[in-house]
Amino acid sequence: MKTKLTVIKIGGNVIDDAETLKHVLQEFSELNSPKILIHGGGKIASELSLKLGIQPKMIEGRRITDAETLKVVTMAYGGLVNKNIVALLQAFGCDALGLTGADANVIPAQKRANKEIDYGYVGDFETDSINIERLSFFIEGGLTPVFCALTHDKNGSLLNTNADTLAAGIATALSKKYDVKLIYCFEKPGVLLDAEDDKTLIRELGYLHYQQLKDDGIIHTGMIPKLENAFAARRHGIDVGIKHALDLNKSAGTILL
Repeated sequence: MKTKLTVIKIGGNVIDDAETLKHVLQEFSELNSPKILIHGGGKIASELSLKLGIQPKMIEGRRITDAETLKVVTMAYGGLVNKNIVALLQAFGCDALGLTGADANVIPAQKRANKEIDYGYVGDFETDSINIERLSFFIEGGLTPVFCALTHDKNGSLLNTNADTLAAGIATALSKKYDVKLIYCFEKPGVLLDAEDDKTLIRELGYLHYQQLKDDGIIHTGMIPKLENAFAARRHGIDVGIKHALDLNKSAGTILL
């Protein structure tokens, strides 16, 4: 029987709100099974960009990353956000290890090639390229990996990689060795028919229903990459849920079919 492993991605306003983040990390630290945390930090990166006079550019929830923006996301994701999370987890007795995909060469990637849109220093990776043996070494050594949304091209450059994609890829790669559960946590109770009304929660969501909601413009912007990646993991037999971060250890949110 495979060992259970929980992969959790946090993002959105969860990271911006100190009290919420503290509560979520305490609950995360109390999970008994081995676990991995993946975090975003897009809002902090955008705020930092504006302070530095760099206008953030987004397409369907994905950040265009030129050379200056890469510096900003490296500072925000790999520095400020990642190390604050690691320090908080240590305070809760969780022996966390802050990582980018470059550390220990765990997640090599390639600069995105797109003839229509130049995403800049944005990285895409193959699930098979994730070094699951090295990750397992950390996990089985009692460490909890905490990944920010950065990979590398093996030629000396970091690459900005969507955190939702990273979570799905890590979960899928490790499903070969572990019984993986993937949970996306943010500031909403799950997938909503009306983003402004928490009572419109969709408790179960299949891919065809998602496509219809996307075509109708009900699901848009940042929820698109989140759900595309969530369904990609689900197709590999991984249990996937999307919920409010404060409901981390509760039976709540949206379950993907």
